[in-house]
Amino acid sequence: MIFTLVIGLTLALVLGMLAQKLKLSPLVGYLVAGMLAAQPWWGEPVDAHIVEDFSHIGVVLLLFGVGLQFHIKDLLAVQKVAVPGALVCMLTVSLLGMLAFHFLGMGDVAWVNSLMFGLCVCVSSTVVLTRVLGDNRVLQTPTGHTALGWLVVEDMFTIILLVLLPAVFGGQELGPALGMMAVKLTLLVVVVALFGRKVIKQVLTYISRYCSDELFTLAVLVCALGIAVLSATVFNASMEFGAFLSGMVVGQSKFASRAASDALPMRDAFAVLFFVSVGMGFHIGGLLEHWPLALATLAICMLAKPIMAAIMVSLLGKPMRLSLMVGGSLSQIGEFSFILATLIAGTYKLLPMEAVNVITGVAIVSITLNAALYRFVPLAVHKLEDRGIGTQHAHADSIPAAADDVYRILLVGYGPCGELVSQVLRRHDMEVVVLEMNVDTVARLHKEGLPAIHGDASNRTILRLAGVEKAKAIIISSAAAPAMPIASAARSLNPDIRVVAHTNYIRIAQAIAQSGDAHAFAGEAEVALAMTSHMLRSLGATEEQVMRECGENRRRLMGENA
Repeated sequence: MIFTLVIGLTLALVLGMLAQKLKLSPLVGYLVAGMLAAQPWWGEPVDAHIVEDFSHIGVVLLLFGVGLQFHIKDLLAVQKVAVPGALVCMLTVSLLGMLAFHFLGMGDVAWVNSLMFGLCVCVSSTVVLTRVLGDNRVLQTPTGHTALGWLVVEDMFTIILLVLLPAVFGGQELGPALGMMAVKLTLLVVVVALFGRKVIKQVLTYISRYCSDELFTLAVLVCALGIAVLSATVFNASMEFGAFLSGMVVGQSKFASRAASDALPMRDAFAVLFFVSVGMGFHIGGLLEHWPLALATLAICMLAKPIMAAIMVSLLGKPMRLSLMVGGSLSQIGEFSFILATLIAGTYKLLPMEAVNVITGVAIVSITLNAALYRFVPLAVHKLEDRGIGTQHAHADSIPAAADDVYRILLVGYGPCGELVSQVLRRHDMEVVVLEMNVDTVARLHKEGLPAIHGDASNRTILRLAGVEKAKAIIISSAAAPAMPIASAARSLNPDIRVVAHTNYIRIAQAIAQSGDAHAFAGEAEVALAMTSHMLRSLGATEEQVMRECGENRRRLMGENA
């Protein structure tokens, strides 16, 4: 057993690091590690059953983590787009997957088996999507919020499937089985939500006050596994649903943050073994044998699903850029596809293991290509917007040219920083034109009678609509905005414009400051200087000493242009 765990985890570590170095998801490394661990190279055979047993714990903790981080407010914030968009998209992808498996699958198969295959490929990976959005710094943007809300719908859909599978395919008559399942699930939810919440709260409160940290971690683990086992043995529900439910209960308590910090590392370790076990069951020969189905499934995941998602987001009133960015982020499948496929094939025998093999191969390819595809989407959008495609919504809101006696300033971003800057400048009779990527914020500004343009400020068409040729300055208030491309685009249309930028990093601020009439504020430097000033004042330094010290350090950090 130890040999098996060492080989599996070591390969996962090395290949996960390599994948991350190549800017791929570590999941690719874990799956390839499983493929290598299954080879007869190690002198002693690697026991796939041991890895599979540990992977079951990983699945339970994976669903516990989903419940722990499940926030309905993420869905409510974008419900008008995420709910109908995700449901229609999942239905379409499921139907396409069903047709592909029925006509290109493993011989003459029943439609119910084909439907199971379609359901397995209609959900995207939360792990991959959040990583891609985070790497591209759009997680906290309208694109990120919409994509996360979309994933919440897909997660809920997966949980419902995990609940229904035992009732529908448990070997009993469908009507009575569904009725009994509804009763048992209601009891389970009541027991966990009411009785369980009080017990869990009291236990965790006592342990956090009087016991060691490792006992708190153990208590969280017992909650996750205990409720999962309870749901399976007493209420005949899936362990995955019980784990999700226990995660939701703990996640709504005051111990949510501590439980996440303690339990999620355990989840990650066991989840790695789950992905390794999936990789161990993958055989490239079987994938090549069923290459028509594999290619069709890959096309469904990487072409049909993102295109359908982009169409739905666009039809629901969102701009082209957001539609394409959300669609691009969903062009992959991952952990939930594995969970559903292994459960459907292993427990209910509704899919052959060759189908799981195809899903695994498609997942490896789609996860590998997803990061590259997502980096291509903004470039494609930029090219389209340069040609006036996708900016039609902004033309109606174009800003008239500024009079000679008007001091016009373009303000990129209208978060807390941008809003404060806007209020101060307007009080001093300056005309502020906001350029904002959040279409809801732009609509709110229009209702308030304030000039605003929706679009990417690095796009020349958008800058012209905002009247950049007559503007005196452009203030980039959002650190998430691409400051260098925006400054370059603005100067290409108005060489005399002054650039003031907010960035996260000193190196970017230095580059902007050296590019002409510009000044940049780096979060790294400003926080360091503010903390230094606070400490000097608290120690009795004079204002002159504080200003001198900050000035010297600012020049040291930012250069002589600071």
